[in-house]
Amino acid sequence: MRTKRAAGAAVLMTGTLLLTACGGGGGEAGADGGGGTFSAYIGEPENPLVPGNTTETEGGQVVDALWTGLVEYDRETNEAVYTGVAESVESEDQKTWTVTLKDGWTFHDGTPVTAQSYVDTWNYVANSTNAQGNSYFFANVEGYEDLQAEEGKEPAGTEMSGLEVVDDTTFRVTLTEPYAQFPTTLGYTAFFPMPQAFFDDPEGFGEQPIGNGPFKADEAFQEGQGITLTRYEEFGGEEPAKAAGVEFRVYTEINTAYNDLQAGSLDVVGQIPPDAIASAEDQFGERFKTTPRGDITSLGFPTYDERFADPQVRRAFSMAIDRQAITDAIFQGSRTPAASFVSPVIDGHREDACDACELNVEEANRLLEEAGFDRSEPVDLWFNAGAGHEEWMQAVGNQLRENLGVEYQLRGDLQFAEYLPKQDEKGMTGPFRSGWIMDYPVMENMLGPTYSTAALPPAGSNVTFYSNEEFDAKLQEGNAADSVDAAIQAYQEAEDVLLADMPAAPLFYGLVQYAHSENVSDVHVNSFGRVEVEDVVVGSE
Repeated sequence: MRTKRAAGAAVLMTGTLLLTACGGGGGEAGADGGGGTFSAYIGEPENPLVPGNTTETEGGQVVDALWTGLVEYDRETNEAVYTGVAESVESEDQKTWTVTLKDGWTFHDGTPVTAQSYVDTWNYVANSTNAQGNSYFFANVEGYEDLQAEEGKEPAGTEMSGLEVVDDTTFRVTLTEPYAQFPTTLGYTAFFPMPQAFFDDPEGFGEQPIGNGPFKADEAFQEGQGITLTRYEEFGGEEPAKAAGVEFRVYTEINTAYNDLQAGSLDVVGQIPPDAIASAEDQFGERFKTTPRGDITSLGFPTYDERFADPQVRRAFSMAIDRQAITDAIFQGSRTPAASFVSPVIDGHREDACDACELNVEEANRLLEEAGFDRSEPVDLWFNAGAGHEEWMQAVGNQLRENLGVEYQLRGDLQFAEYLPKQDEKGMTGPFRSGWIMDYPVMENMLGPTYSTAALPPAGSNVTFYSNEEFDAKLQEGNAADSVDAAIQAYQEAEDVLLADMPAAPLFYGLVQYAHSENVSDVHVNSFGRVEVEDVVVGSE
């Protein structure tokens, strides 16, 4: 899923060598910011660790440890809370917003976090010539279009007219339309600030980034291995990280990481493999935990491919899949069947929004026949390697064969960091595993970044390359609504358009099922699928 596209375990993963051959963290620690370093699993990030270009779970986990946003999200309610850099985000008309920063926040190089830091960063991320994957998130700021240009050409401007520095701790943001939920978005990665060091050397910065968060990077990220971060003692937040450091280890296979966890040589695996779930509770006891995650796994369709250009074909494929049978047989409680594009943890979710998400073999065959689909040619089923997807994707293929008479071949040979660019380049030759974890808890975030015209690659994560003016208009109507209830009504109408066209088939919602070693405590994974590494305690409390 892109932030987040997720790699999987049936949501995370890629990667390879370990930084060390043994051991999690060590040393005595407590909840007072004492000592001890612990180890945590990640897959290989797609890109260097720059917030504006981090759009997937693996890099996102590290970036979240290195940065703190303007707002943060309550672990229990997912509501935006002002425990981050912002003192307030206020507006009288929901269109022009004044962001006031708290004093005392610094980057890891000691330079201050100022209003100018945000304005410079947002202008850079929005500028199409910089090819940042999170550029789309600034599309509703006035002047964004001036920073967009066709490949090989220069944009009309380099600064969005909707951004204005008032003083060191205050800046204004003017949007193209009212957006009442704007403050809630500001905890997302795209909005994190960058120091001057980034602009001096963007390439080098991505290897050893300088953030403003609870941990800092004293060394460069090693491809295929990972990175060790240390606690930032001058952290501007309410309290420092509880551990002295966290060692993010890159693995190619989630099962390898889980084996290391079982052996005690890895401390935290934020999503254990599906085939380990049944025995995990017996093995780990209270160190095995489950929490809802704001995500969705879908079967994306390459709408640019002639075979899948017809919505009737896409609806037929969706109706031929028995989601409940797959969750019961394979996921063993770690997934629930999806009947909406919106996660149940988000206000506005409807349990029965999708009429084509129920198994209906007779109707599926009628639609496929009516569309003139050629059943004699097998379909490719794409998924990323090493993340536990092969079994359930094979089950999907078997159901398509049995229910539609369509043969399939599995295409699961690409690692996650290779899989995402292939999606962006229209490289999918058949249906493909697609995952999304919410960036912020608003319905729009489950719909816009993945299906709106404005989110087509390279600016966004619309890898089905779906485009519908009615959908875009309804989405914008929700963004401009002056109340949450009115916004939800418009977003639901946008989702209805999406469900009729079916650029992807919603399949499953996830639960985060994770475990940790005896070396650590206070381990929590939030509904964004992130280990909250700043709260982890090493040793006995």
